[in-house]
Amino acid sequence: MYVFSIVLIVLSNVFYHICQKLIPEKANPFSALVITYFTSAIFSLIALIFDKHGKGIFGSFKDLNWTSVVLGISIVGLEFGFLMAYRAGWDISVGSLVANIILAIVLIPIGIIFYKEGFGINKIIGAAFCIIGLILINRK
Repeated sequence: MYVFSIVLIVLSNVFYHICQKLIPEKANPFSALVITYFTSAIFSLIALIFDKHGKGIFGSFKDLNWTSVVLGISIVGLEFGFLMAYRAGWDISVGSLVANIILAIVLIPIGIIFYKEGFGINKIIGAAFCIIGLILINRK
């Protein structure tokens, strides 16, 4: 599962960014999101029906809290942001890279402060290289 989960993330992200880039320019972004989330909801419902954790479909919702709602709002912002970035002219090879490097840098203090994650010298050097990479990528 350790490797599979990363492979699934990478493959899904490849299709995600290709599809985001190919949404027609004339299409209303929110119409695209409605179809996207309708498809996601149907797929998730089918997966939930076949998932066997012993709680049943309705029982499986009892353990949820506010985070699922906030995650849904966050995902809309993420989807809309990437769609607008690509429409604004970001290259598929650079837009995601820039966004994800900045995201990783923003998550460093959150991981350290709230989740007590370690951040040794190797990670500091790696983060510095990421910042240098951001500067080089965005140089004209």
